[in-house]
Amino acid sequence: MGRPAKFDAEFRAHAVEMARVSGRPRCHVARDLGVSDTTLSKWMNIDNDKNDDRLTVSEREELEQLRKEKRQWIMEREILKKSMAFWVKELNG
Repeated sequence: MGRPAKFDAEFRAHAVEMARVSGRPRCHVARDLGVSDTTLSKWMNIDNDKNDDRLTVSEREELEQLRKEKRQWIMEREILKKSMAFWVKELNG
C-alpha cells in the first residue's frame, strides 16, 4: 500500500481552484499554500482528467476525430521532412 495522503481532497480542490482563478503564477500559489509547484501541477492535471467526464458524446467524438487528424498530420510532416532531406542529399551529391 502507498503512503497516506498528506493533504485531504478538500484542500487539494481548494488549491486547484485558487491556482485557476487567482491570476497569479502557479508557483506563487503553491508556495503560499505550503506545497511544491510540481505537486500543485499534478493536482491540476488530475482535476483536468476528471473534467473530461463532462464532455458530451458529440464532443468526445469530435475530440477523437481531431486527435486522429493530428496524428495523420504529424505522420505526413515526418514523411515530408525525410523526403526533403533525401532530395537535398541528392542535389548536393
